[in-house]
Amino acid sequence: MATEYAGGRRPVRQECELMRLYDLSRPIYEGMPVWREKPEKAPVFTVTSDFVDGQGMHETRVALDVHTGTHVDAPLHALPGGKGAEAYPLEQLIGEAEVLDLKDVSGAITATRLKQETIAAGQIVLLKTRNSSDEAWHDDFVYLAEDGARYLAEKEIAGVGIDALGIERDQPGHPTHKILLGKGIVIIEGLLFGDVSAGTYGIVVAPLRLIGCDAAPARVLLVQKNP
Repeated sequence: MATEYAGGRRPVRQECELMRLYDLSRPIYEGMPVWREKPEKAPVFTVTSDFVDGQGMHETRVALDVHTGTHVDAPLHALPGGKGAEAYPLEQLIGEAEVLDLKDVSGAITATRLKQETIAAGQIVLLKTRNSSDEAWHDDFVYLAEDGARYLAEKEIAGVGIDALGIERDQPGHPTHKILLGKGIVIIEGLLFGDVSAGTYGIVVAPLRLIGCDAAPARVLLVQKNP
């Protein structure tokens, strides 16, 4: 089996004769891009134990916002009294994904644009946009408009992911979050698509088992059979 890892904005790729795996998760490190570059959102690594005279162990404590890097949003994030990320059933996080190539969109992803794509009920829909080429935070990231969220909810999808650190921006009241989370649709933010092409894949979304939190950092893997 061959393994490729370039770090930065490219996903890990592993492949064999029968399948190819893509890891769409962002690496977590001090100085990484965070939401609106707010200092309180930045991860902090603190070494709590180090080798002394060749003895002991090296240990690190991490202070981490639950919305860091690649993560899933839970209903609690936008809905008072909503459930935490641990409430998503495994069968909703493992299944079929449809990667949509939306690099032509320069602002909001609307229902009109999504109607040009093939989307099936039960899928996790992944929105690959021009955000994938951004190396740092940009305020004008491509996002999912309210009517786009409503259209996806009507299609009865299992989840939706995007390659920005947020799925919406500058929408009063956060309607995109509320529509999706209100329907129990998992939101995945901060994906790394790299050279992943549009198409149908298997997917595994594995959020940390944090209890009672409004989000959870996640590992997201795509499986392409017979590459």
